[in-house]
Amino acid sequence: MTPTVPLDLVWAGHPRSIASALLRSEGFNALVDPGPGSTLGTLREQLARHGLRISDLNAILLTHIHLDHAGATGSLVRENPQLRVFVHSRGATHMADPSKLLSSASRLYGDEMQPLYGEFLAVPPANLQVLEGGEVLSLGSRQLHVLYTPGHASHHVTYFDVAESIAFVGDTTGISIEGHPFVLPATPPPDVSLELWDASLDSISGLHAQRLFLTHFSFSNNPERHIAFFREILHRWSDLVGKLLATSSDETDAIRAFAREVGRDAAQSLTPDEISHYFFNGAIHFSWQGLARYQRKREAPAA
Repeated sequence: MTPTVPLDLVWAGHPRSIASALLRSEGFNALVDPGPGSTLGTLREQLARHGLRISDLNAILLTHIHLDHAGATGSLVRENPQLRVFVHSRGATHMADPSKLLSSASRLYGDEMQPLYGEFLAVPPANLQVLEGGEVLSLGSRQLHVLYTPGHASHHVTYFDVAESIAFVGDTTGISIEGHPFVLPATPPPDVSLELWDASLDSISGLHAQRLFLTHFSFSNNPERHIAFFREILHRWSDLVGKLLATSSDETDAIRAFAREVGRDAAQSLTPDEISHYFFNGAIHFSWQGLARYQRKREAPAA
């Protein structure tokens, strides 16, 4: 069995921003999170370095359907109609008909959407392998256990490779560049739920994996420390957003205060260049939006 290989998709010209994971076993080739349509050319180049073409792929495993993770999938299936696409049931409908997903994303990204993410094509329903969590997938000699891990997104799953002891966690444990001890949450709207997220982190911790594979970016080799740090900073961010919403009369000022506090936090561990790289990957303004939506939903019943 060939070890898992990170493929750097050099998103928007930025190395170490989006990693797809190449899984090879007994002639079976799969990708975990193939990235956005805008990086399809780089994906081809990366596969070629390993002697592979798109036609050699057997499966795509999506942790979730956000554009930076799943956007290239439809284009890959168009080129290789035999591809199986594994995706949670809450995301499968949007992969088959991405119109609502793209409409929502266009409101967030505006004119930046096309250059950042490129084309997002529909996946024929016949190619979709719908997951709920609890399945065991056989990929060559590999066996991957599927966990339903919402919190970041309602359609998020984690894949656990028992033999390699790797958990492919997508965005559930945040952003860490090649195992750096600083971990940045990514909390975009609309699905953020800390209650669900904590349960998902508990499930991942219970795997006792030796490594985590993060789409942003690559391996983290101390899962226990990583998850503990991530959980602490995720709750700190949420509390900060709740406090700013309660005390600020102007949301623009609140967002700026949030960004300043996050920047001060990051500066304890990162250089200015590293902060810039993390913030590009993490899109802090979208994280504000996701946590603000979560806090308002929590307050709504009381109101």
